[in-house]
Amino acid sequence: MLWSKAIGAGGAGGVVEGWNVSTAVFLQSFSVNAQETAPTGLFFKPDGTKMYVIGQNGDDVNEYNLSTAWNISTAVYAQSKGVASQELQPQGLFFKPDGTSMYIVGWQRDTVYRYTLAVPWDVSTAVFVQSISVNAQEDLPTGLFFKPDGLKMYVIGQTGDDVNEYNLSTAWDVSTAVYAQSKGVAPEDTTPTGLFFKPDGLKMYVIGQTGDDVNEYNLSTAWNISTAVFVQSFSISSKEFDSSAVFFKPDGTKMYIVGPFSNSVHEYDLTA
Repeated sequence: MLWSKAIGAGGAGGVVEGWNVSTAVFLQSFSVNAQETAPTGLFFKPDGTKMYVIGQNGDDVNEYNLSTAWNISTAVYAQSKGVASQELQPQGLFFKPDGTSMYIVGWQRDTVYRYTLAVPWDVSTAVFVQSISVNAQEDLPTGLFFKPDGLKMYVIGQTGDDVNEYNLSTAWDVSTAVYAQSKGVAPEDTTPTGLFFKPDGLKMYVIGQTGDDVNEYNLSTAWNISTAVFVQSFSISSKEFDSSAVFFKPDGTKMYIVGPFSNSVHEYDLTA
């Protein structure tokens, strides 16, 4: 089954397909301005009870607790972790699925950094352990994503206007990453800022500031970006003019974006 399905609100037994950006409907917003006035990256714990926002004014990762999973209106700020010792212009953010490793990418050194967390999902316990430069492929990296098994890493950026794919010989160990190939996204956006993949690797999403939209691609071979074909886009300009990151609920029924124009996280429903 290539599509995640959920019971529709229109009646028992109704089937709704997620992952289709054209069905996105805005629900609500949550301001992170009190913690960060230039948010650049966004991530959620897989169960939706924690949200993380990274930004380049505070140079830190801000952690929020959600009392109702995936409902950003219930988010409450908990704590933050500074990353300025490694990166003064952090852009993208990613966590290992078990919450024991955190990854950021930034403009200052064009590098991906890995931190280990002594307490899973608790950013205050994060300790820097290793890094790898992506400068040979991209000197303005803006977004970061990993395959669920940790054997592939993807970095998007604004110099090449492309997604760069790396193979990791040791899962989640970025020091073992080797560049494999790239996929240009300039026909859709010349200022890409973030990316996301469907958990099965058959869809890729790119958000950018030129079109102020989320662009959806189908991959005929899972996790192989050379097979990505553009499908459609969804404008988010009514909420955000400087979109910087996109994130989806694991079943594809909700989409979240963040950006420095509104300094807010915006929640969309994809079950229309």
